[in-house]
Amino acid sequence: MKYSDCSEFMQDIFISLGSNMGNPADNLERAAQLLTDLPGLSLVKKSSVYLTEPQGMKDQPWFANQVMWMRCGDSWQPLDLLAALKELEKNMGRIPGPRNGPRVIDLDILLFAGMEINEEGLILPHHGLGSRAFVLIPLLEIFPELVLPDGQVAARLLQGLEFRLEGHKIFQT
Repeated sequence: MKYSDCSEFMQDIFISLGSNMGNPADNLERAAQLLTDLPGLSLVKKSSVYLTEPQGMKDQPWFANQVMWMRCGDSWQPLDLLAALKELEKNMGRIPGPRNGPRVIDLDILLFAGMEINEEGLILPHHGLGSRAFVLIPLLEIFPELVLPDGQVAARLLQGLEFRLEGHKIFQT
């Protein structure tokens, strides 16, 4: 079943949350609350929090990662949601830094209503979705039968990755 088939009137969206500064678990909880407070968005399901070793820049604290499955009416469009996420990041104290560097909060749209978009500033599905265990594991926890807009089965993408899962700790080189 494709996730976009779940509702005729609401749009299904999946958002990843990540943090490795301050109290990461608290940061994820605060961001999740701020997301559910946005008008027209409702929470369907939230994954567990996973601890993930840093990718790219290794000399930094581990990340706490989570995925939220939300629904929104057609008043929300992908670029509007992206702008709202960037504003939430800013309000939570995120400052620009190096790619894959430490951050108070990182909010990314993974999937939005089955759309495929390739524009400056927004690529959907998220460009790293299929190669990151820290995204696929929580995503599959809340939607195990997920099929991406291009027909790829998310569980098969995860099977193709080299990673190790110990409880809620994800190791991926």
